[in-house]
Amino acid sequence: MADVARVAGVSSQTVSRVSNGFAGVNEETRQQVLAAMKELGYRPNSAARALKRGEFRTIGVITFNLSTTGNMRTLEAIATSAAHEGYAVTLLPVAVPTQDEVRGAFSRLGELAVDAVIAIMEVHLLDAATISLPPHVQVVVADSDAGDRYSVVDTDQNGGARAAVRHLLDLGHRTVWHLAGPEESFAAQRRADAWSAELTDAGRPVPPVVRGDWSAESGYRVGLELAQQADCTAVFAANDQMALGLLRALHERGRRIPEDVSVIGFDDIPEAGSFLPPLTTVHQDFAEVGRLCVEGVLRRMRDRGDEHGTTLVPTQLVIRDSTAPPVG
Repeated sequence: MADVARVAGVSSQTVSRVSNGFAGVNEETRQQVLAAMKELGYRPNSAARALKRGEFRTIGVITFNLSTTGNMRTLEAIATSAAHEGYAVTLLPVAVPTQDEVRGAFSRLGELAVDAVIAIMEVHLLDAATISLPPHVQVVVADSDAGDRYSVVDTDQNGGARAAVRHLLDLGHRTVWHLAGPEESFAAQRRADAWSAELTDAGRPVPPVVRGDWSAESGYRVGLELAQQADCTAVFAANDQMALGLLRALHERGRRIPEDVSVIGFDDIPEAGSFLPPLTTVHQDFAEVGRLCVEGVLRRMRDRGDEHGTTLVPTQLVIRDSTAPPVG
């Protein structure tokens, strides 16, 4: 820094102000300092700056199952929002969804010098009693049930699922079958509960739940079974990928969509409008979830607040060609 100050003809304090982005330096002087930095190959020492400021300007993100659309789009939004706020992101994938793995991930992030943690956890694995982090590290959780222990940001799973079922009932279907996600998934459970509650409130029979694992392949396997149910005229799939496999199985078994069976999904992935037929689905705003996660941890870092709660991002039903009134 002293060398830069000498070449630029300014004080070391001015070099420090320029390197840290502080105001109060006129443009001509700032350009002189930047030119000297370039000439000498000077780069600010981020570790030293972190020690001086008491912050690392890094957000840790813990997640698993990076192959799912929701997790990837949420992660992308978190990285974009963090960069906009001048923060880097350290990603720590959890290979196996177990309590020990999650606890270990939190411990490793505590050692990696992060200011906050965002956990994208769709399963019930957050046990505050077993997780240890430095006292200044704030935590926000996306897509989980940790509302009484951590701040949570989630989409309105209940409202979206109920809207999907209500749409099918309003079309005239007697009941709606449900292709659910895996049992350990919090989102899958919320959607299944909402499906059952909407049917019950409407006084309609509740068919047995059939389950997949979020993949199109599992939707196809379940679809082959549902195609044999003569009374199955409407199916609510817990995500669009399983709906895609379901559509293929129904087509192969001669069940027309939507004349014989109406199908509705959940997520509104970019390809949903290109399914055959284009898929009616529930839109989730993953970008808003990621943005609110970053906003939440930064607010907690600045305010040092201890309150916990859940922020719900609204969903929207997108009606396309895969749903229609039942024939006859």
